[in-house]
Amino acid sequence: MPRAVDGTRRKNRRKKILKSAKGYFGRRSTNFRAAKDAVTKAGQYAYRDRRRKKRDFRRLWITRISAACRTEEITYSRFINGLKLAGIELNRKALSNLAIEDKEAFSDVVKKAKKALGV
Repeated sequence: MPRAVDGTRRKNRRKKILKSAKGYFGRRSTNFRAAKDAVTKAGQYAYRDRRRKKRDFRRLWITRISAACRTEEITYSRFINGLKLAGIELNRKALSNLAIEDKEAFSDVVKKAKKALGV
């Protein structure tokens, strides 16, 4: 049985990989073997980091809220507890944006949380 060297299936498969590797550094963008490994690894990182992204953003929001809370002389955990007791349902993303963009509104929310805590 003859060996297929320049068949369309083979060419298409290689073309697909090299197209995915466009923009990679050096041999990884032009050499099929190197590109195949690079594209596979990139896919693994992309899959993993789509999940990590959610964790990373939540950590960022919590850090921002915590910093804003400390200027209002309350800890993050007591602030969140105060919000729960006050019945205020704002997610961390919204609270973070509030702390950055509208400090007065954030301080009002903190006051309500403190009031619910009895501080």
